[in-house]
Amino acid sequence: MDDFWVFGYGSLMWRPGFAHVETRKARLFGYRRALCIRSHVHRGTPDRPGLVLGLDRGGSCVGMAFRVPGELSDEALAYLRERELVTNVYRERHLPIRLEDGAAVTATTYVVDRTHHQYAGSLPVEEAARAVSGAIGQSGRNDEYVLNTIAHLQALGISDHWLEAVASRIAPGQMP
Repeated sequence: MDDFWVFGYGSLMWRPGFAHVETRKARLFGYRRALCIRSHVHRGTPDRPGLVLGLDRGGSCVGMAFRVPGELSDEALAYLRERELVTNVYRERHLPIRLEDGAAVTATTYVVDRTHHQYAGSLPVEEAARAVSGAIGQSGRNDEYVLNTIAHLQALGISDHWLEAVASRIAPGQMP
């Protein structure tokens, strides 16, 4: 198999967990980064679900593209499927992305399944901030997840105004 690309828009950007030989900033058109998935395990509970990121329809999303050597494709895909498809709230898709130098490639990525019961939809900033505030799951506090995401996005030079607005409401005065 030839080399292939993986597009990351959340924690995959700074903690990919699979071997790759190149990392580039990239843009995916037709989808946006959103806190659109109810988390009842990692960042919340069934009684107090939190929110985690998904790629939802509309707009565009700047993230990171990882080139995986062909000989490691089976290993990388197995890891990604185990990580991303646990509850099947994501669908694996092969979508065109534009690398920072303008080159177009196809990348494996994971978009939200809008028919899944964990799909929260397109939430207003205030509602998303309320859902995140105080939610805690097996992987920790939901507000820390959002603030950590913002810090990593900023370190990579990536702006996400909607997510930044949510973060500013859950931690006034603490935004990096």
